[in-house]
Amino acid sequence: MGYSYRKYLDAKHRSQASRSSGSGRSWLWAKISVLVVLVLLALGFAVPQAFQAIGLPGLSTESYRLGLDLKGGTHLEYGADMSDIPSSERDEALEGVRDVIERRVNAFGVSEPVVQTITSGGGYRVVVDLAGVLDVSEAIREIGETPILEFKEPGANQEGLTPEQKTELETKQAEERKAAKDLLAKARREGFGDTQTETLTNIAPAHPLYGPLVSAIVTNKIRVGGYTSEENAEGINVLRLDSVGEDTEWDLSHILICFEGKTNCPNPIPAIEASIQVQKATDGIMAENFADRAREFSTDPSAKENGGELSWTQPGFLPPAAELAVRSLPVGSVSSAVETEYGYHVFLKRAEKPVKTYTMTRNVSKLTQPWDVAPDAGAWVNTPLSGKQLERAGVEFDQSTGQPYVALQFDAEGDKLFGEITARRIKQQIAIFLDGEVISAPVVQQAIYGGRAVISGTFTVEEAKLLAQRLNAGALPVPVELLSQRTVGPTLGADSLDRSLKAGLIGFFLVALFMVLYYRLSGVIAIIALTIYALLNLAAYKIFGVTLTLSGIAGFILSLGMAVDANVLIFERTKEELRDGRDLHMAMIEGFKRAWTSIRDGNATSLITAAVLFLFSTSFIKGFAVTLSIGILLSMFTTITVSRLLLLVVSKFAKRSWWYGVSQKASV
Repeated sequence: MGYSYRKYLDAKHRSQASRSSGSGRSWLWAKISVLVVLVLLALGFAVPQAFQAIGLPGLSTESYRLGLDLKGGTHLEYGADMSDIPSSERDEALEGVRDVIERRVNAFGVSEPVVQTITSGGGYRVVVDLAGVLDVSEAIREIGETPILEFKEPGANQEGLTPEQKTELETKQAEERKAAKDLLAKARREGFGDTQTETLTNIAPAHPLYGPLVSAIVTNKIRVGGYTSEENAEGINVLRLDSVGEDTEWDLSHILICFEGKTNCPNPIPAIEASIQVQKATDGIMAENFADRAREFSTDPSAKENGGELSWTQPGFLPPAAELAVRSLPVGSVSSAVETEYGYHVFLKRAEKPVKTYTMTRNVSKLTQPWDVAPDAGAWVNTPLSGKQLERAGVEFDQSTGQPYVALQFDAEGDKLFGEITARRIKQQIAIFLDGEVISAPVVQQAIYGGRAVISGTFTVEEAKLLAQRLNAGALPVPVELLSQRTVGPTLGADSLDRSLKAGLIGFFLVALFMVLYYRLSGVIAIIALTIYALLNLAAYKIFGVTLTLSGIAGFILSLGMAVDANVLIFERTKEELRDGRDLHMAMIEGFKRAWTSIRDGNATSLITAAVLFLFSTSFIKGFAVTLSIGILLSMFTTITVSRLLLLVVSKFAKRSWWYGVSQKASV
């Protein structure tokens, strides 16, 4: 009875299919056309020689990127001495060293270098793979050893500039200053008009970025509606004072508890643990015991010495959420916990007083500097200030504009040296060099004391973070020692590649032979789908710039086997349906449906495994995980689209189930 009912359902499905056979065939041919175009595109990327053989240009002229084990090259392993670095800062220090070595390698001109850090058993290492570099001594010399951070000032009378460069600099600066002077005169007569401007709102005199502009307005006694000009790191500012307001500044102390995912967190803890710490810190807290709680719980390094004291703080220094909480806090009171990009803050407001703020509109134009016309270290001379005196560099944000900037914190010796240098170099640049290359050259607006300085500019957040990381890399004394070196010759690499290709072709041929002998026509379909799958993989490697290594090829071959496995599941389920009496077309449809859940679940678990391998392993295993992941995703695509489409095409024309290698049951 059950079998008869199934036959009834099959007949019903066939009847429905026959009523829409015309549109179905059109849709089927449309899918086939799309598949043909996709295969041609993949062929153009993967094997452009096939196009070139018939006089057509290939879609990619680049060769495949080969790793160290296939192309040959140099493998270097460095050990980092962390004995003088606090444990909470070692990971950041190691990343800083990695960044410096990577920049040196990139400057070396190596294609597809691999620079990675390894932390295991209390040891800290940096591993460098330079594919195509066979001169080990040259590679070691280029990479060097400990990062060197230097602060330099212009040489006497711009020593290092040629007469032509000096003339060029003077000419450009004169033209730029004249243009700014003309704009200032025009603005005083007619206003800014359609000149490109921006408005800075409620800027306090000690604002970290725009304080010098306020100083120019105050010094020149500009009234509301009046104009003046001032030079800063961004160029020449033509300013109009729009209004003068009044705000408050606050005498504050704070407790900071940073945690995972927050900015400048030297020793991150889980967020839930940070919440527990905040509760403990604020339980029964008052003004009288605030300093003790700060010393006990705050992650701010200075809290141990000053009890979390921030001293007088003007608007614009605190993150927006923190400033909002401080504004509404009564004097003598302690705030509840406030979350910002730095972590949880708890504030004590000891006092407050009024402060004038200024709203201004400005136009900024470029002012050429010596570095622009003489981009070499010869135009600069060393100062006693170096990375040894820099305690930390971090990213902060201007609260008026949201623009990121880099804040520097020096030790006591650095405070004295930096104050002396900035005092004698007002309106001039101080260049910051890392490994002999300038990474920033800000203009000094005023003598800077107190051990804190700001590097401003048109940074993106990522650029500011990168600059801070590079500054910290030079500031932290992390000696690196070459532990081992190894050269992989190109002959060995070529031999490995040749063996890998032969192994892949032999494996493919044996799989194809088995599929055809055992599954007959459907086996031929599987091989066609497998060939398309291989082309898509090779095209993906070129499009996404995957670097192929021996382990990566192993991942590709493994994914090839998984793609075959998906076809085997479909065929076996289809054979079961055929044995139960379905015709070929309906058996293929039901076979695919029954096999799909197993294919989906198997590939999903393999993807999870590949993700774990990629996240927690070394570069060679990562290469295996990358190619395996690409192969799994493409095998799911080819299973859902290519194999299914080809099977449906066969079912339209194949009427003999023995093509599938089984006999159909007699009708009941």
